[in-house]
Amino acid sequence: MDLSFLEFMLMGFVAQFIDGALGMAYGVTAMTFLLSVGVPPVAASASVHSAEVATTLASGLSHLAIGNIDKQLFRRLIIPGMAGAITGAYVLSVAAVAYLEVVIAVYLGIMGAIIFWKGLRKIPLFSRSKAHIRTLGFAGGFFDTAGGGGWGSIVSSTLLAKGHVPCAAVGTVSMAEFFVALSASATFFLTIGIFYWKIVLGLLSGGLIAAPLAAYSCRKIPPRILMLAAGLLVMGLSFRTLYLSLP
Repeated sequence: MDLSFLEFMLMGFVAQFIDGALGMAYGVTAMTFLLSVGVPPVAASASVHSAEVATTLASGLSHLAIGNIDKQLFRRLIIPGMAGAITGAYVLSVAAVAYLEVVIAVYLGIMGAIIFWKGLRKIPLFSRSKAHIRTLGFAGGFFDTAGGGGWGSIVSSTLLAKGHVPCAAVGTVSMAEFFVALSASATFFLTIGIFYWKIVLGLLSGGLIAAPLAAYSCRKIPPRILMLAAGLLVMGLSFRTLYLSLP
């Protein structure tokens, strides 16, 4: 229980609280934090998704207990989401991409800016999209693992724009994310093996504490406030990663 573990635990708590209340930003927030402290991209994504296996299950069950799950929507999301996650994890594991930290930091910075911009907007809070739900699930799963985050940011915002009940959309996306994280973690384990267990356990511990609180807060805290905070945090950590990567 040294300071590093507590820092990972705190980040897991913050990331899961935002994700459980909004249905987005766990992977974006946690991945950006890990890159900013020097964790390699593949190990960071693998660690985040390993921790998410437990935290998303806790979050999904919390939403299920409160009645925030749309079962029909859930069935349409999980298979494409798992397929996208496996594909993204495999690509990230085997692709030798130069300056991968910089590429992912830029991607996450853009995601943070989008989250912040959505928080600034007047009603409707989320932008319009005509994406098919199954296509949406695959795209969310792929970018979530290949980029280290994006399942909730892509899927939740689109579902809300398509007119789904907010808490049902958030709860369903959170429950489906368990299967996405499980698929990604299994792929990472088969391709790169054991990863950083201190990071995994820290993120997991903080996330488990935050999960039930976040599910309850979904009905209480204005989403705009959390989106603004999440966007600023992600952008700040992304800029730090880019600054540290300069020669």
